[in-house]
Amino acid sequence: MSLTRRRFLAGGAATALGAAGVYELVDRLAGSAPERPAGRPRPEQHLLDGVRVVRQDGVAVLVPPLHHEVVTARVAVDRADLRDAQAALERVLRGLDDEYEPTPAGLGVTVAWGRPYFERLVPSASARLLPRDRRADLPALLDARRFPSDPEDTVLEANDAAILLRSDVRDHVDDAVDRLRRSGVLHVTSLRRGFAGGGFEGGVSLPKRMALAAGVGGADLIPDSSELFLGFTSTQAAGMGPGRIANFETLGLVDLRGSDYFVHGTHLHLSHVAEDLEAWYVNFDFDERVATAFRPDLRVKPNAQTVAQGPEQAQTAADVVRDFRRTGRIGHSASIQPTSRLAADVTGPDGTTYRKGSAIPIRADFNTLDNPFAFSDRPEELQPGPAAGLHFLVFNPTSDDFHRNRLAMDGVLPDVKLPLPPRDRNQGFNAVLRTTHRQNFLVPPRRHRSFPLAEVE
Repeated sequence: MSLTRRRFLAGGAATALGAAGVYELVDRLAGSAPERPAGRPRPEQHLLDGVRVVRQDGVAVLVPPLHHEVVTARVAVDRADLRDAQAALERVLRGLDDEYEPTPAGLGVTVAWGRPYFERLVPSASARLLPRDRRADLPALLDARRFPSDPEDTVLEANDAAILLRSDVRDHVDDAVDRLRRSGVLHVTSLRRGFAGGGFEGGVSLPKRMALAAGVGGADLIPDSSELFLGFTSTQAAGMGPGRIANFETLGLVDLRGSDYFVHGTHLHLSHVAEDLEAWYVNFDFDERVATAFRPDLRVKPNAQTVAQGPEQAQTAADVVRDFRRTGRIGHSASIQPTSRLAADVTGPDGTTYRKGSAIPIRADFNTLDNPFAFSDRPEELQPGPAAGLHFLVFNPTSDDFHRNRLAMDGVLPDVKLPLPPRDRNQGFNAVLRTTHRQNFLVPPRRHRSFPLAEVE
């Protein structure tokens, strides 16, 4: 069904960005939900079972959930009531567990906590038990920071919590948001909605159809099969951190302070990124988009969307420097691989061996029409009308590990800083992306997901 911009804006509740009706279009445009394998709850909150794998151009690709939403919040109770709040939120979460299987066909729920929560409400327990980053000799959870390519007005947020909801069914996500709001223990500070995928079985992909329906500039230039607005497949299985690689305990990067309290936990970075689709597709031809997204002079078949990025393709810092000296530019994937890929084989405490070149970060980002959020308790930061963007979520072992990767995206490698001006056209995606908000969070294991450390404060 073709939707004009006028019909999109006139469609019932979809009269303003952030109304639920905007994202109800996902179901109308995507058609039937994809088939999903069965799953089970894991000790880790951030690992989602039941994710289907398909092959595109000979590359294994993970099929992400259609609907995504992040709820950010402040704790709505005093320290004296924290244990009761812990029990109340856990009842809500267990109710969701009982009703929905932990797969995209049901509902994936990940509850993460920010430094303001730990420092204000459980300071003593946090001082004793919060994990530390051995390599950086810093806490595993740090405040967010601005990077060289960030605008000066990038907001460094201070939410107590962020809850990621993922499902193929919009009603499941809406039900979870409603239950969280009615819990009485959290004050919602923002709702961040979006979508990913579609088109894996042929036809026009969901992001392109949503962007066209919204009348976003440059929407008609998005490739028909594009998983995300910028045109390249981002959920390649070999480009994602495998298994438990991002867990605190896996790679030896984290000191758990002599306690198993945070075993099976990890770190989450959350940001919103505005995307200039017209600049991307009009100013960069296909070959330059490949060089920008991956690395200079990479040759792929014309109009390919899925480009292999497994351990065999991982670039070293020397590779990045050599390409820069030869071409004057860096590619996004290549620039971060020296910091985001394993430099040697590593065997985790459960006996799993992770190969040299394996990715460490596990991405969970999704496209959005939010501008920048669907809802904010600070309405002055909401802009009218839909806008192309990305809610970027990634699980890394620590804040410092994420910061190293993000600096590398700006050409700041561990032992060398490449002379690239911020947001330069030759600096990966940075010429067409603008980060509006950032924050880091700690993701406890499932058993401690509700108000962590409250019972030991």
